[in-house]
Amino acid sequence: MEIIKYFDMTNLVHILLVEDDEVDIMNVQRAFKKNNINNPLHLARNGVEALDALCGRNPDLVIPSPRVILLDINMPRMGGIEFLTELRKHPEHRSASVFVMTTSNEESDKIAAYDLNVAGYILKPLSFEGFTSAVAILNHYWHLCEMPQM
Repeated sequence: MEIIKYFDMTNLVHILLVEDDEVDIMNVQRAFKKNNINNPLHLARNGVEALDALCGRNPDLVIPSPRVILLDINMPRMGGIEFLTELRKHPEHRSASVFVMTTSNEESDKIAAYDLNVAGYILKPLSFEGFTSAVAILNHYWHLCEMPQM
């Protein structure tokens, strides 16, 4: 069975990575490359930067409305849960599928994230192979789901 590569210029899935750790950013970029994921990947290094970009408050960082957000929990200035709380207040961003990718295995973080309608809560794998596999599964997931036109 041949694996279908998902890249359709007419219906691009923009992806926002909200992550402060340089190694994790490089791992996501490498995992995208290894899985032939060609979707536009935008980067914000904390929740404040992500919200400013999404709401047009930062002319130096413009991010089209992402369909998928990969979100770390533990970040400076504004962490993932605070970011989710603010994001869900904006009607134009409520439908974004948010996947938490974090090292936090705290039950309170999981509950808070799911209370804010995340699509999934993923513990960051320790190995690059595990990370690549997790990104491949996410790629299949967001292409299987039907999303409304934005």
